[in-house]
Amino acid sequence: MSHEPQDALSRTALGVFRLNGQLLAVSEKLAEPAGLTAAWWQVLGAVLPEPLPVAGIARVMGITRQSVQRVADLLVREGLASYEPNPAHRRAKLLAPTEEGRAAVHRIDPGHAELAALLQRELGGPEAFEETVRVLERLSKALEVVEGAGPGHQ
Repeated sequence: MSHEPQDALSRTALGVFRLNGQLLAVSEKLAEPAGLTAAWWQVLGAVLPEPLPVAGIARVMGITRQSVQRVADLLVREGLASYEPNPAHRRAKLLAPTEEGRAAVHRIDPGHAELAALLQRELGGPEAFEETVRVLERLSKALEVVEGAGPGHQ
């Protein structure tokens, strides 16, 4: 039996783990001057378009609800976000950024734009950057499909 798919999975996992570490490190550097951490930025960024319940944020981000809850509580305590009533669910309040939270995220924009331009150039242009995004999104969707089947199921 060929080990090529298994080797490819191992290389993919190691690459994604390394990439995650690299993205977290650069995110911390970008977020620090705005008075945020990478985790705070991530959660605030998830609710910029619209308020979401903590469980919804966790689903979008692919992390535990408890992790998001801890960060959300800190953001509320620091005045960067607030809990609002959720018309769809009485107990699951919505997390929304405050004006101070929006301003903090916007202070990251220049560094974020600069990093995006540098990465685009390094990857070979806009088309190559978009292809990179598509491959990562495809990998994520494929993992969602096979996750339900579990190891040893086809």
